[in-house]
Amino acid sequence: MKIRALIIFILIAGIGIKSFSQNSTLNSDSIIVTRAIILDGDTIPNIYLEEIVIFPEIIFKSKQEARRYTKLVRDLKRVYPYARLAKDKLDELEREYAKLKTEKEQKAFTKTIEQQLLDEFGPQLKKLTITQGRLLLKLIDRETGNTSYALLKELRGSFSAVFWQAIARLFGSDLKTEYDADGVDQYIERIVILIEHGQI
Repeated sequence: MKIRALIIFILIAGIGIKSFSQNSTLNSDSIIVTRAIILDGDTIPNIYLEEIVIFPEIIFKSKQEARRYTKLVRDLKRVYPYARLAKDKLDELEREYAKLKTEKEQKAFTKTIEQQLLDEFGPQLKKLTITQGRLLLKLIDRETGNTSYALLKELRGSFSAVFWQAIARLFGSDLKTEYDADGVDQYIERIVILIEHGQI
């Protein structure tokens, strides 16, 4: 019985190896192009592989929790580009701001940038839901390292920051909300990393 099983195994393995070798052989006129480096006279293929991030599987306690996670993914995919844009614009603003000599020039420049942003993105941002707006506030803190309140205070002054904080409070938000990647915002961090790597 053991001999019969061994013979069957050898036959199956032989067929598999033969079909693999037939599929893997190249025609004489085939060319494979890849980057390579020459090291001590040997040509070594040099292939760039995209980084892939792997997280442990989430085990949801209920269907409702799974739906909330799916909604969070959808909302983050919508607002994350705005958070990246906010970081880029803030970096640009800081570079240009440093070149300006007087406070009057700085205020005029800030107002011009603000108007440009409102004209370009205002209508789209107004369409965000309250939940998406809260996520955007957290992501701005993640991207810039400053809460929205701190940024407003720095760019527009204390009065403006307090005013907009009061408005945000009316809608159940808080401009002083800090991003906590290891705590309450761990799902957000996980999803953002996957978005950044193009995996979702």
